[in-house]
Amino acid sequence: MKRMKRVLLCLAGTILALSLAACSGKSKDITVDVSALAEKLQAETVTTDTLAKTPDEQLASIYFFDMAKIAGAAAYASSGATACEVAVVECSEASYTGEVEKLFKNRAQYQSDLYKSYNAGEVTKLDAAIIKTAGKYVVFCVCDDTKKAEEILKSSGF
Repeated sequence: MKRMKRVLLCLAGTILALSLAACSGKSKDITVDVSALAEKLQAETVTTDTLAKTPDEQLASIYFFDMAKIAGAAAYASSGATACEVAVVECSEASYTGEVEKLFKNRAQYQSDLYKSYNAGEVTKLDAAIIKTAGKYVVFCVCDDTKKAEEILKSSGF
């Protein structure tokens, strides 16, 4: 009886390990047009503001990326009336995505602290900021319709 339990536990462990490996491998095959995804997210999930495209040369000073490690990026930002913003980044190597994710978390926290002082209602959007990573891509989305944003990201492979 003990031997049968051990065999079943080993089999269950093997199945779990294989399923986790299969899931992680799936996200690495993703290919995203960063400009198109950023445009779609800002157009379909922000209803309280009109976002403007952020010039590429300003991305490093806003998000503090090491631009030598970025293959492509697109971002849209509010004029300041709302906290809404969208950024989609393709890293040159998947190993840099963790750093970009951390920079996006820092951005959300910084913005939250800033908005608390003059427009506290926007802090709830920042608290619900979406930061997702898949393969070499990282997305940052502060928007009005997080459900729609999640749908868009899921259909894009996130």
